[in-house]
Amino acid sequence: MLTVRCKLKPSDIQAKSIGDTLIAFADACTWINQNIDPKIKGKIRIQHMVYRDVRDKFGLSANLAIRAINRVASNRKTAGKNGIKEFKPTSVDYDQRIFQYREADEQAGLTLLSGRV
Repeated sequence: MLTVRCKLKPSDIQAKSIGDTLIAFADACTWINQNIDPKIKGKIRIQHMVYRDVRDKFGLSANLAIRAINRVASNRKTAGKNGIKEFKPTSVDYDQRIFQYREADEQAGLTLLSGRV
């Protein structure tokens, strides 16, 4: 696995769209965490229970919905009984399907609520 940390220089419109996506992602994580029995920790089981609701309620793309489910499942496995109660809109988990970096022109492509930017 490769982790990429980069500073983005979005336009004002893009920055708003990124912010909206961060909020929706965090809200989805919080909602999943609050609406699934805390004893359930497996991402596949959680996915079967909430995937469609997450897509409908929060407007996330398929892959962003899966990433939110995976974040909650991972948190439950590592944090135990003292897990996060509310997720903050500080980051989104991107993978190769929803993030692209083009080194040649130093451009990044992200999937956001508003679509691909």
